[in-house]
Amino acid sequence: MSNPALSFKVTRQAPELVVPAAPTPHELKHLSDIDDQEGLRFQVPVIQFYRQSHLGRSRDPVGVIREAIRKALVHYYPFAGRLREVGSGRKLAVDCTGEGVMFIEADADVSVDEFGDVLQPPFPGLDELLFDVPGSGGILGCPLLLFQVTRLTCGGFIVAVRLNHAMADTTGLVNFLTAVGEMARGQPDVSVRPVWCRELLSARDPPRVTCVHHEYDQVEGTIVPFENMVQRSFFFGPDEVAALRNLVPPHLTRCSNFELLTAVLWRTRTVSLKLNPADEVRMMSVVNARHKFNPPLPKGYYGNAFAYPAALTSAGELSANPIGFAVQLVKKAKNEVTEEYMKSVADLMVLNNRPHFTVVQSYLVSDITRVGFETVDFGWGKAAFGGPAKGGIGAIPGFIVLYIPAKNKKGEKGITIPICLSTEAMDVFVKELDGLLETDRLAGDTPKKKTTPLITSTL
Repeated sequence: MSNPALSFKVTRQAPELVVPAAPTPHELKHLSDIDDQEGLRFQVPVIQFYRQSHLGRSRDPVGVIREAIRKALVHYYPFAGRLREVGSGRKLAVDCTGEGVMFIEADADVSVDEFGDVLQPPFPGLDELLFDVPGSGGILGCPLLLFQVTRLTCGGFIVAVRLNHAMADTTGLVNFLTAVGEMARGQPDVSVRPVWCRELLSARDPPRVTCVHHEYDQVEGTIVPFENMVQRSFFFGPDEVAALRNLVPPHLTRCSNFELLTAVLWRTRTVSLKLNPADEVRMMSVVNARHKFNPPLPKGYYGNAFAYPAALTSAGELSANPIGFAVQLVKKAKNEVTEEYMKSVADLMVLNNRPHFTVVQSYLVSDITRVGFETVDFGWGKAAFGGPAKGGIGAIPGFIVLYIPAKNKKGEKGITIPICLSTEAMDVFVKELDGLLETDRLAGDTPKKKTTPLITSTL
């Protein structure tokens, strides 16, 4: 497991701006009406660990990656600009000024192996590995990307990145990082040409909301308290998934692992919070809509192209019913996303002043197991770990939960899911989850291996 008690020193050079390697157009490019909703106006931290490799041929990763960013920005030149609001209705546009992205060179007196035998968030010393340069973290008028490349004592290195989410989703960020990797490996051109075309996800004229969007309901109430919060990461491999699948009725056994795990964790989390049975609870899942369009969005589209449809029920119904009840709700919500649904969301943004999605008694999950962070290669091979630097993203602890590709000590592939709850709720959560995994009593199976918290950290 990762080593949460690890302590090390990071020496950073002065931050600098890295500009495109060649002249780029100076123009104003509007974001889509999916991009500039209130719920995407925040920074996303990503971290990539790389081990020493003969492939690097003793090259300096800092210099190689800095120069590769310059070359990639020629193709992705909007990233070198700055966001501003234009006109009425808080519309976002990127002013393609070519000012560049923030870059930090650093060294740390630590090796990759010291981070533990299983690399996964939360990572110790993250604030030092991805330094928040004063004045750089705003949404408007600030660098849209921040890179910190940190050399390690073992010859490996860490690439930490912070993205202004309004500019791109995780698929779009991986597209850009892949392009940086291709430039770093000496390729003459990017393999996938970036595509702007944000008008494909902009509101219609006139705008018209044609679908139900419970994810944007304006709900009164309190958010889960932040006091005494802890984070634990849970690994779900073949054994754990099989045990949970045995709890689902036959007509639902073909549900995806994502649908199964989301249903189980939503129900277990709701039980642990000890809500009023009459309280309305929501599950929202991030659904990539690129292939929901006809024709699909261009392969190089790097803007935000997803929705988070909501499943609704009461805390009492969700807790009292078997897992199959929650699975059906999750499947139904996911299937609501269509091309028309996306257009309806864009129209809703314009008509309702770009509202934030509902956070009261909500649970939002995002599966990034197939996004491809770990495949990004700067010339040293694939990442030992690639993905989110934290277990969740956004300003509200524990609200957005990420499903991260991982392996256990045996090398079995699975999913790591960091959960953030109060200490009291976490104790109930672990007990409930272990109870589900311990045995399938109805089928009379032999006890299954329990899941165990891999990391505990106080937030």
